Amino acid sequence: MPSSPTAPPPDEPGAAGSRRRRPRTAGPLGRTAAALLRVLRPRGRRTRWEHGRTTRPESDPGHRLTLDLDNCRQERDRWRRHADSYERELNLVSLERAHLLAWLAALHPSSAVVSPAVGPGADGTHLLRFVAGERQLTWRLPPADLPLFTHVPYAELPAALPGGDAHRLLDQAAHIRRHTRLLAIEGTLFTVPAPASGERRPRVRPGDR
Repeated sequence: MPSSPTAPPPDEPGAAGSRRRRPRTAGPLGRTAAALLRVLRPRGRRTRWEHGRTTRPESDPGHRLTLDLDNCRQERDRWRRHADSYERELNLVSLERAHLLAWLAALHPSSAVVSPAVGPGADGTHLLRFVAGERQLTWRLPPADLPLFTHVPYAELPAALPGGDAHRLLDQAAHIRRHTRLLAIEGTLFTVPAPASGERRPRVRPGDR
């Protein structure tokens, strides 16, 4: 006997062998409400019916903390690379400074001496001293630079040095600039210009002077 047209549809088999009923067909009002909900629903929002969860991953506090932690680690690594680069440059500058001071000390053998530094924070630091431009100049030498100054005699530090470190360094820098200008002027005044190419310098006879 044929089934009645008003009979409910047969059940559908589920995933695990269970049977699931189809959702009942709503009337015109229900279909209109469902259409409005689909239109007004924000895009990208996950619902329990569609995805099994009601919150977005980016709104999860644990997810935000993970992203913040990753950003902090990236910033830390970036600043660490900067610090390593600055340290390498500082080491190169310090090494170049030590070689220049060793060279200057060799140019002033009559007055150059190395003395141990005194006071708080010395920690093996020594002082290089020599006279240039009728004034004694002083530089601090860390222990790692001392092997470059084996050619400089060792002497005890005098009882007192003029001025503190800050004042002494500023005054010393000004003196070095003045002394450098004087040396440049002397070199310009008393240096005999080299003869041009192909030109012979006249010979000086013994009786001409």
